[in-house]
Amino acid sequence: MPLLEVKGLKTEFRIEEGVVHAVDGVSFHVESGETLGIVGESGCGKSVTAMSIMRLIPDPPGHIAGGQILWKGKDILSMPDDAMPDLRGNEIAMIFQDPMTSLNPVFTVEKQLGEVLEKRFGLKKEGARARAVEMLEQVGIADPSERIKAYPHELSGGMKQRIMIAMALMCEPDLLIADEPTTALDVTVQAQILHLMKKLQEKVGAAVILITHDMAVVAETCDRVAVMYAGRVVEFCDVYRLFEETKHPYAFGLLKSIPKEGLTKEDSLATIEGIVPSLIHPPTGCRFADRCFKARDRCRSEDPQLRDVGDGHLTACHFPIEEGDE
Repeated sequence: MPLLEVKGLKTEFRIEEGVVHAVDGVSFHVESGETLGIVGESGCGKSVTAMSIMRLIPDPPGHIAGGQILWKGKDILSMPDDAMPDLRGNEIAMIFQDPMTSLNPVFTVEKQLGEVLEKRFGLKKEGARARAVEMLEQVGIADPSERIKAYPHELSGGMKQRIMIAMALMCEPDLLIADEPTTALDVTVQAQILHLMKKLQEKVGAAVILITHDMAVVAETCDRVAVMYAGRVVEFCDVYRLFEETKHPYAFGLLKSIPKEGLTKEDSLATIEGIVPSLIHPPTGCRFADRCFKARDRCRSEDPQLRDVGDGHLTACHFPIEEGDE
């Protein structure tokens, strides 16, 4: 049994123009101890998928319209509301996208970490403070006994992100969801944060869902990858197969657009022409058809479903990439 299994998840948002099908039939699974990457361009549904797993979709305007989210075999969507606070943090933790706004600006780090420890473990103030200092030390913050007294505005972006990781891992969850954990951080700090997450993952044995648009990060940290486009998973495979045997034209285009070594200013980057279709009125057939160099009449009339093209490599394409395609 997978640790987490998402089946046919549909999450919608009602706005004046109509219903936005932000996540439309998404399916994937996560095994214990592995790192699953979810990639795709902005607006494809990555973060909404994560928020749906945590049951944090604001209602209204959003709601989970269908599907199942099986956590250790039990459907999260059928759990009573009062069971969710215990699940969040204790079993599934999340690092949100922007560390600059995820911490409360009017409380010290000690207050915010201590609150988690007091509520989750019943620790008294001194015990919570000692545990919080220990966690800051584990995530590589220098002089943690002093930093714990600071307010968020007194810390750098990298420090705030480390504190968010410390907060997420304090309860030693079985699954950590990291939503763009290196956004807005410089390259050096990005590498440090990813190394830290990997080290802590190995220590506590947690599975990780890493949401990113950075294919280099995927190559370095992930075991398997789900590629999303316009609210759907279009390719699902192990990381080696994604880079060496890509099948979906969208994933193929993402990889082609990565800058290569030796690129000069005269060289032009490969791009994916066109724009993402409306998620209020999605097209009848394949949602990538109007941007796809392999599209045919069938693609515009028949919606492709995820299918196995060999050894558990899933793709949603009528005419997958073949050797020699450019």
